[in-house]
Amino acid sequence: MNHQFHPTVLREYDIRGIIGKTLSVEDARALGRSFATRLRRAGGQKVVVGYDGRVSSPILEDALIEGLTGSGADVVRVGLGPTPMLYYAEASFEDVDGGIQITGSHNPANYNGFKMMFQGRPFFGEDIVELGRMAAAGDWMHGLGTCERREVQSAYVDRLLQGLDGIDRDWLASLRIGWDAGNGASGPALEELTAKLPGEHHLLYTEVDGRFPNHHPDPTEEKNLADLKALVAEKKLDFGVAFDGDGDRIGAVDGTGRVIWGDQLLAIYAEDVLRDEPGATIIADVKASRALFERIAELGGKPLMWKTGHSLIKSKMKETNAPLAGEMSGHIFFAHQYYGFDDALYGAIRLIAASAHQGKSVTELRGAMPALINTPELRFQVDESRKFTVIDEVKERLAASGADVDATDGVRVSTPDGWWLLRASNTQDVLVARAESGDQPGLDRLLAQVDAQLAASGLKRGPQAEH
Repeated sequence: MNHQFHPTVLREYDIRGIIGKTLSVEDARALGRSFATRLRRAGGQKVVVGYDGRVSSPILEDALIEGLTGSGADVVRVGLGPTPMLYYAEASFEDVDGGIQITGSHNPANYNGFKMMFQGRPFFGEDIVELGRMAAAGDWMHGLGTCERREVQSAYVDRLLQGLDGIDRDWLASLRIGWDAGNGASGPALEELTAKLPGEHHLLYTEVDGRFPNHHPDPTEEKNLADLKALVAEKKLDFGVAFDGDGDRIGAVDGTGRVIWGDQLLAIYAEDVLRDEPGATIIADVKASRALFERIAELGGKPLMWKTGHSLIKSKMKETNAPLAGEMSGHIFFAHQYYGFDDALYGAIRLIAASAHQGKSVTELRGAMPALINTPELRFQVDESRKFTVIDEVKERLAASGADVDATDGVRVSTPDGWWLLRASNTQDVLVARAESGDQPGLDRLLAQVDAQLAASGLKRGPQAEH
């Protein structure tokens, strides 16, 4: 017995594919067999399993558990919920050695996949490649594992609320907040959270529906925040927050409807964390604003630019003992008073806490940020076999020109106008560009440099690729 995964589904940070085309129940079963075998050989035994609200998730859960128990692992089912709830269960259940969340994250409704934790650490890169090798060789242990069900949502919500310990309840009761679950997996936990939270709360789309009938659950695209902005404006709310399909990425708007992007949220959180841990390292990915790194330094922290990708950031946090990290994509990681994983609901709680600690409304915190002009993430299709080669070619040309280049992840080039970035996606056949300047003419000059480098490699910025 062995199994061959479709070559496109074993990604850098997780396993992800299109149901019925590149991902099937047989894949879920084989993943269970390989993961259980790997875990048992490392001395582990018990795996916690959760799933998101996609139509295909329950059938994948059945097959995954069949695979896990068939290779002798014991399974704890926590059921439907956001990915961070699964991470919380993995971190807080003392008898558990690993975790798997069935989720298509922020992808369209016909996608699904798996995010994994292994003995308290992220499971990615070579780990995922190894699962594929084991399946292809049929290198699986055999056994008869057990399966039990545990409730975790209420304990998870209570743990989220600890982020507000010590904050005046009268102040909390004065808050008026909008929330958009986007019909994703965080809806039920969000309903329980806001029921326990003082203040006035207006909720959108908390009914879990894997078809995402109202809008696509990706809060990093401004068009998906339109309903939240309208709610904040209509009800004159203090601010609003939104979540992606599996609740590990946060989006936010202030009381005037301005978007608070991932790096801007990180600047707000950094002030809060550095008050508690002076001089600490704070990590952001290469797509983050220069203003963020300057702000961290101004607050006495050590800014560290790192590679994009939630697993890569989590690993770097452990290595540097950083209490806080984040990405432009809305993944925010709190090791300060939390577990170090990306949790959008906890991020929302910490935004409330930061506003209280700093004595300013979320709108005031957003308004105090420098006015810079930047592009969104510009993603365009490039053949898989070519994308990394193009980055190498650009690096060579920039080295020869004497440009100011940071090569942490692709190339990030600083100029008097600002900076521009070009990197290859680890998960798709796309190149990603971004640029930031103090004014529009500066931004235009930066984008002209990006286009010139692409042209020198025989490419041009094409139509925007899907996430």
